[in-house]
Amino acid sequence: MGTGTGTSGTGTGTSGTGTGASGTGTGTGKQQRRGNTRQRIQDVALELFAEQGYEKTSLREISERLEVTKAALYYHFKTKEDILTSIFDDLTRPIDELIAWGHEQPQPITLETKQTALRRYSDILVDAAPLFRFMQENQATMRDLKTGESFKDRMLGLYEILKDPDAPMADQVRCFSALFTMHGGMFVLKDVEGDPEEKRKAILEVAIDLVTRAHTGA
Repeated sequence: MGTGTGTSGTGTGTSGTGTGASGTGTGTGKQQRRGNTRQRIQDVALELFAEQGYEKTSLREISERLEVTKAALYYHFKTKEDILTSIFDDLTRPIDELIAWGHEQPQPITLETKQTALRRYSDILVDAAPLFRFMQENQATMRDLKTGESFKDRMLGLYEILKDPDAPMADQVRCFSALFTMHGGMFVLKDVEGDPEEKRKAILEVAIDLVTRAHTGA
């Protein structure tokens, strides 16, 4: 990860937890996680959820892919939702840290602080790319799970950092659109030819431009 992400590694003990599956990072994340049974379960479950959907994936299939007994799986997680919630909590903890950091900044929040928040969030999205892709592709499932509601709260927390309290509606929309651009851009552009890092930088540039225009009233 790049700027301002030193704190985000606390979620799972590594800063690249999901990048092995996404192909967008260094490829070391899964190697570091392989020795931890709980984390291996998370990795394999997320792979299966992405491949065939959350509803169509059973605990038996997860245990078979892991080559462990269902009893060994139950020792760590009782249900699929327990697994998904643990993945979500681990990989989104950096967002909570980012929101907490934003709340500690002097008011009114400066443009530099907003731009830094977007850069940090861009790095978080790279590290948690498999989870966010799963969320994009399984939006109906996410609405039915408690993780979906908690993620909505996190997005509102980030939004509050980016927008000014009394900003005109058009500028509020620009700030919301900046977050949507970062999520949607990562999802839509993943299959578009090009260097992943170049695409990430382009998405970040557009998001920063939107927030800058909202902040300056341009």
